[in-house]
Amino acid sequence: MIDLNTETRTLNPRLKVCGCGMPILAKSSYIPPLGFSNGHIQTIFPYLFRNVRGISYKRKRICTADEDFLDLDWSSVGASKVAIVSHGLEGNSERWYVLGIVRALNRSGWDALAWNMRGCSGEPNKTVRSYHSGITEDLAAVVEHVTKGGKYHAIGLVGFSLGGNLTLKYLGEQGPEINRAIIGAATCSVPCDLAAGAEQMAKPSNKIYMKRFTQMLHEKIKAKMRIMPDRISDEGYNLIKTFRQFDDRYTAPLNGFRDAQDYYDRVSSRQFIPKITIPTLLVNAKNDPFLSRECYPIEEAETNPRFFLEMPKSGGHVGFIAFNNREEYWFESRVVAFLNNQHGEI
Repeated sequence: MIDLNTETRTLNPRLKVCGCGMPILAKSSYIPPLGFSNGHIQTIFPYLFRNVRGISYKRKRICTADEDFLDLDWSSVGASKVAIVSHGLEGNSERWYVLGIVRALNRSGWDALAWNMRGCSGEPNKTVRSYHSGITEDLAAVVEHVTKGGKYHAIGLVGFSLGGNLTLKYLGEQGPEINRAIIGAATCSVPCDLAAGAEQMAKPSNKIYMKRFTQMLHEKIKAKMRIMPDRISDEGYNLIKTFRQFDDRYTAPLNGFRDAQDYYDRVSSRQFIPKITIPTLLVNAKNDPFLSRECYPIEEAETNPRFFLEMPKSGGHVGFIAFNNREEYWFESRVVAFLNNQHGEI
């Protein structure tokens, strides 16, 4: 468990905070079930055993400005408010954590749009570019698609891990110019400092996760090779053992960055948090095995009254397991409550 020694005080996220603030939530309501306090157990158990039922998507494909495509999966209940959900690394709209939040949102009267990042919907994307932690132009395209129909008077944003970094970066980039329909955002298990997060993932304790991610990313590379063999190669891929090595070889050059460090420096969301202007929640568990100390933006939360940082002692990476008759994990209930509170303010 990371020792985050900092003095905090409780703020009610329902309040409109202005002027100087200190939105670090000192106490979290999350209490792990007996036997589930370990961060690795919290991380692995849902991946292996959770089955979220009751979601039926309707898919819509939209084009991007560079003639690529994004597949959007809608779960609608006929609402006038919608939440846009961004998945994590090697995720998609069918991941358990996405299905869980979509179900919770629908139950609370929200339409939900779970968008699949480039190459994540079961079909390789058309350009050599890949999805990554900073491709906010794609999130902006999704927001534009949602707003241009005029159906929704309120939009919430939800992001997990990589999708959380993307969401926070987008919010900071938009700043005071953000679409007025976006009323709030909630993010979970976010590596706000990508360089430090990559170092954390390279540790021996995370070898099992790193091996899984490199295998999944290799499948993406091979799929892209089949449609553009002259643009990309997997020769020597077996030498890649860390995110930094992968990002140096693929993410950076394919997406216009000098190298992995340039990529990390330019898209890590921590630097964008001070510019966020709408109520935004970040929940990072203190025992998240994926996150380094630098991924807990305490100073930023202390100085931005619109940014709420909650650090439960347990929860793992996109875990926050709960057993109840609703089959709803804690983070799902937390997000819905936060977004409902912001919706109530308008």
